Amino acid sequence: MSTPPARHLPVHPALLLALAQLLWAGNFVLGRAVSPHIPPVALAFWRWSVALLLLLPFTWRHLREGWPTIRRALPVLVPLGILGVGNFNTMVYVGLGQTTATNAALLNSACPAFILMIGPLLGVLAIVSRGDPGTLLGLAFNHGDAWVLGAVLSWACYTVLLARRPARLHPLALLTVLVAIGLAWIAPWYAAEAWRGARVSWDGITLATLGYVGVMASVVAYAAWNQGVAELGADRSAAFLHLLPVFAALLAALLLGEAFRPYHAVGIGLVLLGVRVAGLHPR
Repeated sequence: MSTPPARHLPVHPALLLALAQLLWAGNFVLGRAVSPHIPPVALAFWRWSVALLLLLPFTWRHLREGWPTIRRALPVLVPLGILGVGNFNTMVYVGLGQTTATNAALLNSACPAFILMIGPLLGVLAIVSRGDPGTLLGLAFNHGDAWVLGAVLSWACYTVLLARRPARLHPLALLTVLVAIGLAWIAPWYAAEAWRGARVSWDGITLATLGYVGVMASVVAYAAWNQGVAELGADRSAAFLHLLPVFAALLAALLLGEAFRPYHAVGIGLVLLGVRVAGLHPR
């Protein structure tokens, strides 16, 4: 007996994609705010632990029914879990310890260019160099920006590969599998971080942070993004990534007191222009 196709929420995909960007913008800002308080890999590990514990009671039946599909699709699901869950957020949290939330969110605008395979390099370089050409000549890049840019590349690969997901697997079951794979990928890095002496302070700040990143920025945002991409496709969904720096810049200015610098405006303008130009050409 074949498994019926998974049902989606009756919400316009554009709203789902925009919601995901708003929740992820909050994740960028919060990740920056707690970077002195919670080690980055620990934050990623416990974030996905919370998400997995929240998902399992609702998805175990779908996982059991869909296990044959999951087993056959492991060659696709494993890289999806590593790229979209394991790599992306861990690298972002590492980068946020050395760069601003606004800068990290603006670098996220390079993602549609990676997805479209045409990179607006001037925009990315303007952000990374902070508007100083001497930085590029001296290769003196901010390490935090480099980590975030690597995370963006990982997310672009995840979004493109998402088209090969098993279509008949329930969306929340798919998310549960990806979270489990990503968590297994993060675990040894978390152990190495703890071995080097980094410790989590289990207090109200930590618990509130994990509540947001584990529920809103993980379960809700990923479910919304995966459904939106499934309905609109990777290329059209990529345009919504430009909402993240807008949301993040506003939140960072309000909550962290970060300033929106001229090189931020130049960088995002060039990135948007590059993606616009890319969209004028046939695939």
